[in-house]
Amino acid sequence: MEQTFIYPAINPTDRDSIEKKKLHECKGLVIDIANHSSKKKRRLECKELIIDIPLELEASRCPDKYCIYRVPKRLREVNNKAYTPRLVSIGPFHHRREELKDMDIQKFLIFKNFCNRTGKSIEDLKCIIRPKEMEIRSCYSETFLLSSEGFLNMILLDAIFILELFCRKSEKEYSGSSKPREEYSENSKAQEKDSGNSKAHYQIDYILSRPCMERGIRHDLLLLENQLPFFVLKELYQQYVKPNTEEKTLLELSCGFFGDLYHGWKQESKKCFNGLVNRRSPNFIEVKHFTDLVRYFFLPLGPNQSSPDSSAENQKEGPKGNQKHLHFTATKLDEAGLKFTTPDSATSLLDIKFRPNGCLESFPIFNLSWFLSCLPCLKSTCLVHMQRFLEVPPLLLDDKTDGLFRNLMALEQCHYPDKTDICDYIVLMDDLITTKADVRLLVDKKIIVNELGSSAAVTKLVNNLALEIEESGSLYVKLCGQLNRYCESNWNRLVGTLTSVYFPDFFKGTASVVGIIVLGLTLWNFNRLLRLSARKY
Repeated sequence: MEQTFIYPAINPTDRDSIEKKKLHECKGLVIDIANHSSKKKRRLECKELIIDIPLELEASRCPDKYCIYRVPKRLREVNNKAYTPRLVSIGPFHHRREELKDMDIQKFLIFKNFCNRTGKSIEDLKCIIRPKEMEIRSCYSETFLLSSEGFLNMILLDAIFILELFCRKSEKEYSGSSKPREEYSENSKAQEKDSGNSKAHYQIDYILSRPCMERGIRHDLLLLENQLPFFVLKELYQQYVKPNTEEKTLLELSCGFFGDLYHGWKQESKKCFNGLVNRRSPNFIEVKHFTDLVRYFFLPLGPNQSSPDSSAENQKEGPKGNQKHLHFTATKLDEAGLKFTTPDSATSLLDIKFRPNGCLESFPIFNLSWFLSCLPCLKSTCLVHMQRFLEVPPLLLDDKTDGLFRNLMALEQCHYPDKTDICDYIVLMDDLITTKADVRLLVDKKIIVNELGSSAAVTKLVNNLALEIEESGSLYVKLCGQLNRYCESNWNRLVGTLTSVYFPDFFKGTASVVGIIVLGLTLWNFNRLLRLSARKY
């Protein structure tokens, strides 16, 4: 044993309330602050404690093992609520928060019912995770003032709550029961005495029958600071919790639970998650926690493959093509004649592509954007290929988007600093969207699904998401270079102006054509009169 000088891991917003408490639990001991000397009181006021920590715990504190982090202060100051749980605390970062005590009681009841249903005691469950205590602690970026027993109790309480929630959700979906559970009457309570299973699932069914509560818990389980290591959940699930749900793996249950979050991308989520949960698939992954799992959903390729724009071939373009940022907004690109469209089939949200035309690169005069804009009936013909397109998958923006992307980006800032794909995407969208006109254009093209109510709200959301973000810029290096060069071309801007001013639709295009014909006939007639006059003299 040795004495180590550390800081207690408490949330900055909880410090005032914690100072008022007279009892602090440290290494399984209860310390009465009132009986300590004034010197020790001052140390507690400075949030500094001297405690005894096992040497093996100190040896396990390796930054390379961290995967669950406290959100950096610079990000939290932008929007503190996006990183703070509102209903349930998971893990040690927000353990025993006063405002979350109601759900802590629910977790205890769920754990008690689980033990009664399975016939397992808390000591049986502790035997599974006790050998992994140091490994679990080493996953967190801070050292916590919790005794070994206190830490294991917390992990078990949170883990069983998650597993019971996931299993019951899967069972209800499998049985086809989509109706909310009715309130219990006196008769139903009497009947449940004969059904231990129903009684054990009462608390979970109560949560699942209230969409607002289920949605809030789902949001809290995605927060970076509100995580348990996935291997802990997996170990407990395989040992004792595995339900009769067609032998689903924990990864499949997790994907099923969070799949409801992406009601705007259900087809894409099914397609992408099928590859993640298939052990024989080359894209199969070992996730670190739920935030990490959701991040993989958005990635265009598996974790062992590089993205198209970050490959060595694309990096050979040199300084001219090596541009991390897009210099033009969506309206500027549209004015230059670039057409915005969505993919024909389900794809990853990050899979943004520029579709050039080889013929147009050599002979830009063949650009038929103005002609097809005037005659939309011809867009189903081969002439449509005589244009340049930017293919962007639809992005759903609602009240959950801010918290979701902020936590995914916080994970990348802390754990994936060299592969910030989500951050690169948000920064690219921030470059595209500067004004309300940019939002209206992308909404018209069905690239943005606006459920926030106004274009101003979308502009503010996207612009604020990119604040204090450090991106690697590797995902869209080639794309930004191509778009910048396209918009800098004088010919492309000329064709774009011709299209937007003279040929935006059939009627204006017809008027423009008639005007050109009339002008041509007028000049021809004027030239004929000049020749006749010259012959007379």
